[in-house]
Amino acid sequence: MRQMIGGCLCGQVRYQADVEPAFTSVCHCKNCQKQVGAAFSVLVAIPKSSLSVQGALKTFHGKGDSSQAVDRHFCPDCGSPIAMHVAVLSELTFVNAGTLDDTSWISPTAEIFCDSAQPWVQLSGDMKRFSKMPF
Repeated sequence: MRQMIGGCLCGQVRYQADVEPAFTSVCHCKNCQKQVGAAFSVLVAIPKSSLSVQGALKTFHGKGDSSQAVDRHFCPDCGSPIAMHVAVLSELTFVNAGTLDDTSWISPTAEIFCDSAQPWVQLSGDMKRFSKMPF
């Protein structure tokens, strides 16, 4: 079982999960690009019930490509994106990998929303590539 510990930039929010990730992916959707202020987001999918959060989070309620709800949770003080809940995969929480204290084990297996990828982004590896969300 993997122990995942992390938190926001200012330290007001901390979290922990003791679970093996369902999967880790790179997301190129426009909403992730805007949220993280970068070309893509790296997300670790874990069972929703496994994440324990200390500190207050603020939530932005939006919609995904499917027109279903996507709730993005972030620190209200520093703005660090912590996690997402996506209605089409309601049993999972997507933790923003950059907020983990130890990212040495992260190895994404898929890229999603590749139709929205920045043209200059070319990731290496054996990742599966999907034009949209594969589920």
